[in-house]
Amino acid sequence: MGKKNKKRKHVPVRLNVLFIIVFLLFSALILRLGVVQIVQGEEYEKELTQTANQTARIDAPRGVMYDRFGHTVVDNEMELSVTYTNPSEQSSTKKTEEMLRIANELVKMIDVDTEKITERDKKDYWYETTPAEERKELLKNVEGDLSGAEEYQAIIDQITDEQINYSDDELKVIAIYREMTRGYAGSPQRIKRAISEEEAHKVSEHLDKLPGVDILRDSRRSYVYGDTFRSILGNTRTIPAEKIDSYLAKGYDRSDLVGNSYLEAQYEDVLRGQKAEINRSSTRNGSQTESTIDEKPGSRGNDLVLTIDMEMQQKLEATLERAVKRNLGAYLENRSAYAIMMDPKTGEIISMAGYTDKPSDPDGVKVNDSGVLNDQFEMGSSVKAASVLTGFHTGVMSPNTTIYDTKLFLPGGGEKGSVGGSMGSVNYLSALERSSNVYMFYIAMRMANYDYAPKKTFTDLNAVDNAYDEARYNFSQFGLGANPGIDLPNVGTGYQGVNGNPGNLLDLFIGQYDTYTPLQVVQYIATIANDGARMRPHLVSEIREPATNGEEGSVVTQFQPEVLNQVDVSKENIDLVKNGLRRVVYGAKGTARYMRDSTNGVPAIKFTDDFPDMAAKTGTAQVTVNGRKGNNQTLVGFAPFDDPKVAFTVVVPGVSDQTKTRIAQQIGQDMLNDYFQINENREGPEDVDTVLEDVDTDPEVE
Repeated sequence: MGKKNKKRKHVPVRLNVLFIIVFLLFSALILRLGVVQIVQGEEYEKELTQTANQTARIDAPRGVMYDRFGHTVVDNEMELSVTYTNPSEQSSTKKTEEMLRIANELVKMIDVDTEKITERDKKDYWYETTPAEERKELLKNVEGDLSGAEEYQAIIDQITDEQINYSDDELKVIAIYREMTRGYAGSPQRIKRAISEEEAHKVSEHLDKLPGVDILRDSRRSYVYGDTFRSILGNTRTIPAEKIDSYLAKGYDRSDLVGNSYLEAQYEDVLRGQKAEINRSSTRNGSQTESTIDEKPGSRGNDLVLTIDMEMQQKLEATLERAVKRNLGAYLENRSAYAIMMDPKTGEIISMAGYTDKPSDPDGVKVNDSGVLNDQFEMGSSVKAASVLTGFHTGVMSPNTTIYDTKLFLPGGGEKGSVGGSMGSVNYLSALERSSNVYMFYIAMRMANYDYAPKKTFTDLNAVDNAYDEARYNFSQFGLGANPGIDLPNVGTGYQGVNGNPGNLLDLFIGQYDTYTPLQVVQYIATIANDGARMRPHLVSEIREPATNGEEGSVVTQFQPEVLNQVDVSKENIDLVKNGLRRVVYGAKGTARYMRDSTNGVPAIKFTDDFPDMAAKTGTAQVTVNGRKGNNQTLVGFAPFDDPKVAFTVVVPGVSDQTKTRIAQQIGQDMLNDYFQINENREGPEDVDTVLEDVDTDPEVE
C-alpha cells in the first residue's frame, strides 16, 4: 500500500514541471510577438510595403533663331540617341565588368565612329580587360614600392603599341566603352547620337539585357542657310569640366548640351528648353504591386529674332569671296577681306562677313565672319574723321585753320608726309577729301605742345604722353579702342601701342599705330553718322515665346536702342566733318570718287531715291609681311548723307603696294548696290542645303 501512494504523488510533480515549461515557452512566445509587433512592427511593415521612384528627364529642343524678316535661321532636327546611365550602387570591379559586357553587346547593334579614340583609351581598355597577373608582369623592371595610383600609371606607361594593336571590331567596343566611362553616376551619357531606325529597333529589342541603356528623344541644331553667318550663330557642346558646378547649381544635368560660343553662349538662359519629366512610381504592399506614371511636359526654349538680314548676309559673303578670288595676285600672303553694315541710329547689325584664303593651308579657305569681331588691324586714314574732331575738341585746330601740306623733317632724320607728295594749303575739308597726313600730324604736334621746325627736338615729353592719353580718350568716345558693347562674349578691343615716341604719336593720328577691329571702326563711323551718339551694337532685337501652330510667339523682351555715350564734340563740328566725308566721294580730288565709276568690272554705285548720296573715308595703312611692303586697304562710310540708315566698314589687309587695285572700294560698291537693290525689291534669302551641327561631346578643360 505504501508503494502505491508514493507512485501517485510522483505523477503530479512531473505534470507541474511540464506545465511550468509550457508556461515559460508561451511567455517567451508572447514576449517575442510583442517585440515584433510593437518594437519592430514599423520596420517589418516597411519591408512589406516598399515604394520605388524613378525620374527620367527628357531634353527639350532649344529655341529657334529668325532673321529680322522672320526667316528661320537656326532650327532643331529631331533624332534618337542611345544613352547609358552609370549605376551608383555597384562596386568598381563589378561595374567595369558589366560595362564591358554591355559594350560588347551594343557593338552588335549600332555602328560607331572610332576616330576619337586616343592611345590612352586603348591602354585603359587593355588594363581593364587584362588579368591582374599579366598586368603585374609589366612591373618586373620597375624599381621601388608603388602606391595604387603610381602602380596603375607605371603599368600604363609600360604598355606597348603591339599590345594595343586592336582590330576594327575591338576599336568599336573601345569607342562605346570610352563613352560609357565618361558618364556620371545616375546621369544618362550619350553613346551615339542620330541612330538609324534599324539601330533603334535592335537596341529596343534587347533593352532587358542591357541595364542602364536607353533610347532617348534628342535634337540637333540645324542651320537652314548652310554656313552663312554660321560662326556667329555659335555652337553647343557638353558642359566643360571646369564649369560643371556652376551649371549644376542652375539645374542642369551633367550630360546636358549648352551654348559654347557666340549667340548660343550669350543667350544660353533664353534658348535653353524646359525638360520633360517622367516620374515612375511602383508601390509593393505585401504581394501586391501598384505602378503609377506622372508626366510633366517640357517646352522648347524661347526664340531669338536677330537683326541680321539673311538676304543681305548671303550677298555680302558672296561679294567678299568674289573680290578675294578676283585679286589673288594682289596680296602679300593670306588673302582676306572683312565687311560689316550697321544701322547707325539703333546699333542693329544688318550683316557682317569675313573671308580668308590661306595659300599655306590646304583647308585654309573659309568663311571668317568672327574676324569682324576679333581680327585687328591698323586702319589707316579711315580714322581721320576722329582725328579732325579731336583737333576741334582740344582747340588746337578750328574750322578756319589752314596748314601748308609739305614733307616734315623730324628729329633723328625721320621724314613724314602725305601720300603723293605736297598738297599745298589745306583745311579740314580738303584734308579729309584728299586724305592729308600732314594736317593730322599738326593736330598731334600741337597737342604735344610742339611748334614744328625742321629737325627740332620734342622737349616736352610729358606733353607727348598727355597727347597720347587725350587722343585715345577722344578716339574711344567714337568706339576706337573701346569695348564695343555688342551682345556677344569675348570680342576684341584692339591693341594700344606704347606711349613715348613722338613719331608714333603722329602715326596714331593717321591710323598707323594702334589697331582696331572692323566692328570698332563701324561703330566709330556710325557714331559720326548719328551726330555723336555712340549706340550699342546688337544682334538680337527680340526674345519671343516658342512659336506654335505657325503663329509667332508673344514677345518676352524687345531690346531698345541704347546710347553708350554722347561724344564731347558739338553737333556743329560733327556736321562740318560730315561735309568733309561727303567730299571724299563727290569732291574733284576725293579719294573715294572712283566709287561713282565702273572699274575692273565692278558696277558704279547705283544710287536710288531712298539712298541718293553717301559719305565715306578711305584708308591705306603701310604694313610689312615677310619683308614685303604693302598696305591695309580700308573704307568707311554711311548713306544716305542727310538721314543715314546704314553705316559700313570694309577692311582688306595685306595688299601689295605694287597693285593699284582699290579692292576695298570695289567691295564697297558691290555691297552698297546690293543693299540698295534689296531695299527696293526684296526677294528673300536663297535656298541652300541645311547643315546639321556636329556636336562635340568631348569634355573641354581650360
